[in-house]
Amino acid sequence: MALHVQIPTKISSIEDQEEAPLYGDILEAILYHVPLLYLVPACHVSKSWNRAVSSSLRHLNRNVKPWLIVLAQTIRSPYKINARAYDPASHAWIDIHFQPSMKSISTLRSSHSTLLYMLSPSKLAFSTDPLHHTWNHVDAPLVWRTDPIVALVGHRIVVAGGTCDYEDDPLAVEIYDTRERTWGTCNSMPAILKDSAASTWLSVAVDDSKLYVTDKNTGLTYTFDPDSKTWCGPYDLCPDRTVFGAVTGFANGRFILVEAVGSAGNLKTMKVWEVNGVSLECKTLIGEMPPAMVEKLKGETDCAGTVSMSCTRDMVCLHNTWSPEELILCELVDGGCRWGSVGNAVVNDGTRMQKLVVKCSNVGLPDLHKAVQLGALKVV
Repeated sequence: MALHVQIPTKISSIEDQEEAPLYGDILEAILYHVPLLYLVPACHVSKSWNRAVSSSLRHLNRNVKPWLIVLAQTIRSPYKINARAYDPASHAWIDIHFQPSMKSISTLRSSHSTLLYMLSPSKLAFSTDPLHHTWNHVDAPLVWRTDPIVALVGHRIVVAGGTCDYEDDPLAVEIYDTRERTWGTCNSMPAILKDSAASTWLSVAVDDSKLYVTDKNTGLTYTFDPDSKTWCGPYDLCPDRTVFGAVTGFANGRFILVEAVGSAGNLKTMKVWEVNGVSLECKTLIGEMPPAMVEKLKGETDCAGTVSMSCTRDMVCLHNTWSPEELILCELVDGGCRWGSVGNAVVNDGTRMQKLVVKCSNVGLPDLHKAVQLGALKVV
């Protein structure tokens, strides 16, 4: 059943009316259990309610779950982007209205949870805010690329590999400094990645200082430090030869590896590991996907090498890029995993898409207020 919620676009002036008989700690305790989405209208009840909402978020250590952002781009002109967000707390899908304003034809992409971008021969457009209302437009890298790695590490955007066939160096790396607003070049990617130096074949993870690049088929991983402009590795994250697919990411500061166990045409299970951040060795098995979730992930395919992952804080989202009707959620709790799934509302709409982007996002109350002010948010 569709959920319809009227979110006010401006604060109602009802201070002169009778105050609701809820005050102080009692009101804060009630608001603690209200999903973030519905705190937006609660802020508009009165000044005292607004203060109670802020106090609830600040003092009661609210555990607001990350949202899912799902975007799809149509194949034909005008290449419209359909975007929806899913709030796990309220189980609601929300329409998001935005446009990155790229005039030329370009595919919408995301290599990890923080960064959303579009790349054309003349421009790079990127967005880092949770609901992607703000976009930056800069000159494109000097080397033209069709399917590169693009990752935000600190204040630098690293663009690597994915070059066109006529370029001299298929492993070329360029860095855009968002503070200096300049491009620079550095050492190329390791030669062993020559046949897989594209985002299609590589999984990307970032922390505050490094880029981690993992071959999805083998688990071989390299790290890149934008400060020293050096590559290190390889590190073998999947010494078990029964693994035929690997994706990586960071959740609550932990380096997470999700591996597909079995063989092509016979996916048996998915395992979630914590990787030692120094040695890059699997040190702890966090959890294993239940059989029912494995079947949902397979969809109409066996998803060999087609699993994509996005994660932030304690939430990991997995989906099959060939059969994305179900989004599999893994919440990292109490040293283990809590599994669940949600139907992909964007796919269920029958949207014809060129590329599907699914990402976890840390949405806060200020982000929702801004979306309401812009008229860019609608609960459906």
